[in-house]
Amino acid sequence: MYAITGITGRVGGIAARALLDAGERVRAVVRSADKGAPWALKGCEVAMATATDASALKHAFTGADGVFLMTPPVFDPQPGFPIMRAIAAATVAAIEAVRPGRVVFLSTVGAQATEPNLLSGAAIIEDALRSVSVPVALLRPAWFMENAEWDVEAAKGGVVPSFLQPLDHAIPMIATQDIGAVAAELLCERWRGVRVVELEGPRRYSANDIGAAFANLLGRPVRMEPVARDRWELLFRAQGMQNPAPRMRMLDGFNEGWIDFEDRPGVRKTATPLETVMAELVARSGASQMAS
Repeated sequence: MYAITGITGRVGGIAARALLDAGERVRAVVRSADKGAPWALKGCEVAMATATDASALKHAFTGADGVFLMTPPVFDPQPGFPIMRAIAAATVAAIEAVRPGRVVFLSTVGAQATEPNLLSGAAIIEDALRSVSVPVALLRPAWFMENAEWDVEAAKGGVVPSFLQPLDHAIPMIATQDIGAVAAELLCERWRGVRVVELEGPRRYSANDIGAAFANLLGRPVRMEPVARDRWELLFRAQGMQNPAPRMRMLDGFNEGWIDFEDRPGVRKTATPLETVMAELVARSGASQMAS
């Protein structure tokens, strides 16, 4: 049996469905019964837990051959990442108490970067997991291609503001469906100690590649427009962020190249191209508008 946290999200849901399709038993770890109900209908066990509740996590992980671990996204962390540190402590306590067969943690490209940034929260979890007494896989995927979903409406208007700069600078990207599929595979594998698995799509993509894909899909010109760096803090604070510096430094890291894979020659490549993901995003947006 495999315990899946984050099952209501893209990656966790894909991993869970892959395991169910393979005839494996799955325990959906959710925050509420309502969120677990659709998974119970699919034949999953349901366990309720929050990421900082060690006792509930212990119950959720008991008897698991493997645990897929995701942390709730924290886009506006407080200085020192106190939420991530609390999650790390609760998770390690639960793992050590019940010792599941193995753990696969959804980390991120650039988790090894020493410059503080938004992805440093994943590094905190990685560091904590390196000390546990069960096998651990640190799954480090690239920038999610699905992040382009936030730009669909702007693309329909012909101009997309871009924080990825220069516009022709390509960065590693990946489809979430590929991450979930690899996570399910790893849960069923056996190894000892800690392993790092880095993932990216078939090639690297730039902001201009995103614009070109939008233009092709929408049948109209789409221009990517860089957002000036000196405007970022004001814009992010206007969106309600209290501490925008980590997000800004993360974007700097991708743009300047210091957020990248630790072992580029050893990165595992996946098959889904950006154009396929973006076609799904545009189609979903159209269907949503028709429904409303």
